[in-house]
This record gives sequence, C-alpha cells and structure tokens, in this order.
Amino acid sequence: MRLEPVESGRGRGGLADDVCRRIADEIVLGHLAPGSRLDEVSLAARFNVSRTPVREALKQLAIMGLVETRPNRGSVVAALSVDQLDQMFEAIGELEAACARHAALRMTEADRARMLELHAEGRAAMQVGDIDRYDAANLELHATIIRGCYNPVLIDLATSLRHRVSSFRRTQFRNVERMGESFEEHSVIVEAILAHDVITTYREMRSHLLSARSATNRVAPAWGGQTDHKP
Repeated sequence: MRLEPVESGRGRGGLADDVCRRIADEIVLGHLAPGSRLDEVSLAARFNVSRTPVREALKQLAIMGLVETRPNRGSVVAALSVDQLDQMFEAIGELEAACARHAALRMTEADRARMLELHAEGRAAMQVGDIDRYDAANLELHATIIRGCYNPVLIDLATSLRHRVSSFRRTQFRNVERMGESFEEHSVIVEAILAHDVITTYREMRSHLLSARSATNRVAPAWGGQTDHKP
C-alpha cells in the first residue's frame, strides 16, 4: 500500500479526516483491492498516529460505503460495483440539481455573495494548479448551493449522499485539466443562479455531476462504466 504519514500537529478530528482521505484515495485509485484487510495497528504505524484517529477514519469510511466490518476479520475494503457508483452519481446529480433549482429562487444576498466568493477562490486555485485548494473551494461551493435551497429534507438527503461519493469527486482533480472544465461548468451554474434561471440551473448542475462521474474514469479506469446506466 502506498500510504504516507499524515501531517503532525493537528487535532484528533483533523488527523482522522486526513487518514480517512488517504485511505479513501487508495481505494478509489485501486491501490487497495476489495476485501483487503485494514488493520488498525498497521495503519497507525504507517501514518505515524495513534489507533484512535485510525478507528475514527474507518468509521467514516464505513459510512461512505468504502469499508465494511466482517466478523473475525475487522475492517475490509468494500466491494463497491461500477453500477452502484453510477447509481449514486445519478442520484446525487438529481438531488443537487433539485437543490440548485430551488436555490436559484431562494438564496439570500449573503448566500449569493458567498457563492461568488467561493467561485473566485476556485478560479485562483485553478490558475496555480492547486488541487487541494480547488477541491476545498469546490466542496464549499456545492454545500453553499445545497444549503441555499432552504429545504431541510433535500439538504439532508443531498449532504448524506454527497458524503458517500466525496472521495470519487475529489479524485477527478488528479487530472489537472479537469479543474478547468469544472470551473467553467461552475461558471454556467453560478450565472444561471444569479439570473434566477431555474431551468438552466437544474440542467447544468445535473450535467456537471455526470461530468464528474465521467472524469473519475480518467484517473481511476477501474471505475469506468456507463453514466447513462439503464435497468
């Protein structure tokens, strides 16, 4: 496993998030195969942390569906299928598109100002090729739009599913060209929201999420599948 020690000097929650992100990336990129055992002691030694953040990270990964717990084996990499991943992206595309459509009519001026601020942050990150910075701006931009729908049920559903596909969405930016594509897609969505154009907002947000699914295949070919999956 090609796992590097995480940065020291962070709180326990931050360490757990770092460990979770590192393991998730290894799973998405195919470096950890389905069924691989994830031993807390070994992982703690690899990351130079205690077992506590490792245990918390494995719990997060289980919630995301990337890890499962088996009797007498502990935590192992889950066998997530391409069809399941396609279905999750299809679902989050519909949910985020619905949130964005409502946000186009319901966002406050403060919400819109925050959206523009995050879009500008994404541009700055893209221009210098800073993947981590762009990913952070991307996550918060989407979260701001989701919250802007002001529908607690939609927010809960979208946020929950969004968490499950977050590792796959982050992986797409390992292809630096994808940052530019993503930013341009964001530009169309932001413009549509500012114009209160619910039809364009819905269509472009849904298309954006399907593009993210396709972009995953460029850096993680093992997850290649049909984004227009039909039963």
